[in-house]
Amino acid sequence: MRQLKFGLPKGSLQDATLQLFKMAGWNVHIQPRSHFPTIDDPEIRAILLRAQEIPRYVHDGILDGGITGYDQIVENEADVVEVADLVYSKQGLGKVRLVIAVHNDSPYQRVEDLEGKRIATELPNTVRRFLQERGVNAHVEYSWGSTEAKVPELVDAIADLTETGTTLSANNLRIVETILESNAKLIASKAAWANEWKRSKLEQIALMLKGALMAQQKVGIKLNVAEENLRDVIALLPAMRQPTISPLAEQGWYAVEAVVDERIVRELIPKLKAVGACDIIEYQLNKVVP
Repeated sequence: MRQLKFGLPKGSLQDATLQLFKMAGWNVHIQPRSHFPTIDDPEIRAILLRAQEIPRYVHDGILDGGITGYDQIVENEADVVEVADLVYSKQGLGKVRLVIAVHNDSPYQRVEDLEGKRIATELPNTVRRFLQERGVNAHVEYSWGSTEAKVPELVDAIADLTETGTTLSANNLRIVETILESNAKLIASKAAWANEWKRSKLEQIALMLKGALMAQQKVGIKLNVAEENLRDVIALLPAMRQPTISPLAEQGWYAVEAVVDERIVRELIPKLKAVGACDIIEYQLNKVVP
């Protein structure tokens, strides 16, 4: 049987990734102490790995594909195919930044002020390349975790990933510079992408995962409206294209259905009600594939 060897991220992205796959149509189960999840698709052979390792194994062709962060692709200088952006995370925002931060009381205001200083990070290769481009010669050391706790007693600065900046602020740190922005990506090896069957399978996975992600941001709206108010209702609905309109059994009445951004619903429903819409229903979506 043909199988796609696929790396799933272990650690902070694990639960969010498994939930995303479930929404996309794949049920993934992980047994305690096992690194080989079971998945209800015999064409996928999954292995659970740290996100830091996945780009390297995909680069080498040991894995056909996997999910990792863009920061890890850069850190490993992995030559891989970036199949799809998957903007999600354990906190739900999805976008993170790799930043250089110093203590609030530090005299350092610019990256250039860190000449000859000590910087701790979990992405040393990326930080060294960035500093080299800026002409800064600093000592960059690998951090095994709790990076934000090392300033100022152990190091002069850190380079760390942040999603909201809350953890940095809580540790009395301020951002000096942003090195790069990152989010999760579905990647493939060059060899797998050149294989017709594996490429088709990877594209299927990408399509369904992106559809599940889009569905998290949108909801469906159903309502009934009298013909004399139909035009006003349609004018308020920012549907993906045009709303679906169907005549009801009662003459002069219509059912209207649309997919809209969830963030606007609390403002939209009162406006719809005010122009004559009734029997309004909001419902969740599993996948949205444009």
